[in-house]
Order: sequence, then structure tokens, then C-alpha cells
Amino acid sequence: MDHHLAQLQQEILAVVSGITPERLHRRRPGKWCTAEILEHLYLTYTGTTKGFQRVMEAKRSLATLPTWRQRARKVVIFGLNYFPSGRQAPPVARPRGLAEEKVVAEITPKISEMDEIISACEQSLGRGELLDHPILGPLTAAQWRKFHLLHGRHHLKQIRGLVTENN
Repeated sequence: MDHHLAQLQQEILAVVSGITPERLHRRRPGKWCTAEILEHLYLTYTGTTKGFQRVMEAKRSLATLPTWRQRARKVVIFGLNYFPSGRQAPPVARPRGLAEEKVVAEITPKISEMDEIISACEQSLGRGELLDHPILGPLTAAQWRKFHLLHGRHHLKQIRGLVTENN
């Protein structure tokens, strides 16, 4: 498994291990609760997997040409390792009420599935840009992996804050 995604799995496991139902539902006013944050992450992993399955079916890259704005965003995220906050998730990655038991049980296996299909596409099609991210535009396999680690850490920081509040 890729080291970025292996690290992500470990960090998610550390946060969700032994988490109580009460802590899954903690939230700050107007923000997602822990269960919703985990569902959002889960949806990004399953969405990326589906995207790379489409790449495999097409037997070619599905990446488009990046805009200047997308290039700038990639410099911030991949060059500075900085994940900005305050952006709304794309509609396909917003929580929709999946069973929290399912999300907690399947989130780390979904990372493994995602890694497998990303690796298969990379081996088949090379290291170039393979698939568009809805905000960042075309990404390589390596960028997708790093995106998921940085994105996951961004949200895990939020979860840690919620889980430890009023302990």
C-alpha cells in the first residue's frame, strides 16, 4: 500500500478505535458531527474509487486541462502541504445519512480499495494526470494519494477536537 494512504488508515483507526456513539454525535453549532465528518471522508474514498474505475474502463486518462485557479490551488495543497478550511464539500461528498456503523467499519477498507484501483490505473496508464478532482482539476495518482492524506488530516483534527471536548 502507498505510504500516504497507509498513514491515513493508521490515523483514522487511531481516532475511531473505541469511539462511543455519544462522541460520534458531538458537534459544534452549524458544523458536522463526528459521524458526518467520517461519512464525508468515506464518500470521498468511494467517489475516488468510482472515478478510477471509470479510468480503467476507458483505458485512458480522463483528466482535462487545468485552469490557472486549479494550478494555484494545487501549489498551495501539494507544494505547501496546506489544506485550507472553509470550503464547502462538493454535493457528492456531503453526508447523507449512511449508517454510522457501516461507515466506521468500512472506512479503512475503502482506503485499501481506493489504493488498489489507483495503483492499477497508474501501472496501466503511467504517472501522468489521470482523473479530475472537482476543485483541484486533473491530478496524478501520487497527487490523489497525498490529497486524501492531507484532506483526512484536516478532518481528523476536527474530530479530535470534538472527541476530546468536555471529556
